Amino acid sequence: MVAPPRLERITVAEAADRYLASVVAQTLRGILSPTTRRSYERDVTEFARLAGPARVLDDVTGEDVDDVLLRYQTTPDGRYADASRKPGSSGRSAATVNRFRQSVTRFFTHAAREGWVQADPMQWASPPARLRDGLRVARTALSAGSAASLLEVSAARAQGDPAATRRDQDLQVRDRLVVALLLVLGPRVSELERANLDDFSREPDQTRWRIQGKGGHVRTVTLSPPLATALEEYLERLRPALLARRPDDPDAQRALLLSWRGRRIDAQAVRGLLRRCIERMPAQLRREATPHALRHTTATLLAAEGWDVKVVAELLGHASIATTGVYLDRIEGELAAAIRSHPLSAALEPAEA
Repeated sequence: MVAPPRLERITVAEAADRYLASVVAQTLRGILSPTTRRSYERDVTEFARLAGPARVLDDVTGEDVDDVLLRYQTTPDGRYADASRKPGSSGRSAATVNRFRQSVTRFFTHAAREGWVQADPMQWASPPARLRDGLRVARTALSAGSAASLLEVSAARAQGDPAATRRDQDLQVRDRLVVALLLVLGPRVSELERANLDDFSREPDQTRWRIQGKGGHVRTVTLSPPLATALEEYLERLRPALLARRPDDPDAQRALLLSWRGRRIDAQAVRGLLRRCIERMPAQLRREATPHALRHTTATLLAAEGWDVKVVAELLGHASIATTGVYLDRIEGELAAAIRSHPLSAALEPAEA
């Protein structure tokens, strides 16, 4: 029997610093994605500020955690300082609060394992709000028509833009590739931003992408011929010009997708280009969507075409098809079609006279 670790009474600030150092180490080993690392860093740093950085971590109770969560929820999200980007919002969404809660839960799990707390206070905190059913009322996935429109506008230059005289300023080739990858293959945005040239096996008759997924898991997907053509067009027409802006940056040399400054593209840039494309869609098809919503779109459209959920799960990199089920939005007309095709429906038809 292993004895529990001896309690080490350290401050909230010191515990947060130690924990985030372990998060950095896990990111370097490929266990966590850079996006997950940034989320943990942002959330745990904010928790330390709200809980009191000089306070002893073991003195934090479940009621204290509830107080922190309440204050976090009722304060505006600093990432959306521009009111036009998040109209009518005076606090944070339930999804953001629950993500914050998950980060704090992982922090205290680590703290209990390291002996910084005698007992995890999260077990006495109030239960989290439910995200699905009551709170999730809008569709996440785009319809097939909206998805097709998004692909179309991503390949077209925005009206009013001057003709690009420099190839490194003409980013529609990159934008089309990004949107196509998100819609057709459904990768996580973190998988897209850390994609390297070496991850792609480009052969005359087949192009494969070795995707570095969550938790160090790797999956290989084959690009469709049109998608492979879009990739080659970007690599030949645009990437060399972008790379020329930072020829001595080793990370840019490895990266597949580059910003107009020649740096590896990040999640914020992906969200920005997606937002610009959506703004150019016809009004009747336009709706707000994130890179993660396009991942839902991939799953939903493939399921609508009759593909097995196991195939969809393999494409998305899900270890369990139960996870994939969460990604499948309700397909219009699906229930009625299932009832019409029920094997006993024919028995109800009147017999011929």
